[in-house]
Amino acid sequence: MFKGLGDLAGLGNIMKQAQEMGGKMQELSAQLKKERVVGSAGAGLVEVEANGLGEALAVRIDPALLEKQDQELLEDLLPAAFNAAQQKAKQLHAEQMQALTGGLNLPGLSDALGQLGGSPTE
Repeated sequence: MFKGLGDLAGLGNIMKQAQEMGGKMQELSAQLKKERVVGSAGAGLVEVEANGLGEALAVRIDPALLEKQDQELLEDLLPAAFNAAQQKAKQLHAEQMQALTGGLNLPGLSDALGQLGGSPTE
């Protein structure tokens, strides 16, 4: 009569694990916010420092580039440096996710867990 109750016990265990994982994701987001990556362009003429969530924190422009007053070059290098920093932040996030999940590589797991604890691009 109550054969299906075993499934309910399993569901409760899954919910508990999901809550624990959500807490770990929040910790991961806090840790990533403290991490720093640097993306550069133009052989280091432009550098963008970002945190592990991909949020830009600082931009450094070589004074020699400013002296040239080459607006077009600067406009090309800035987005390249921002993209490089964001790519490094995504890589850092992926590495931290693998460490968190014990290297378990399930399609969609990173996206699902990211929604629990905040995504790297919030």
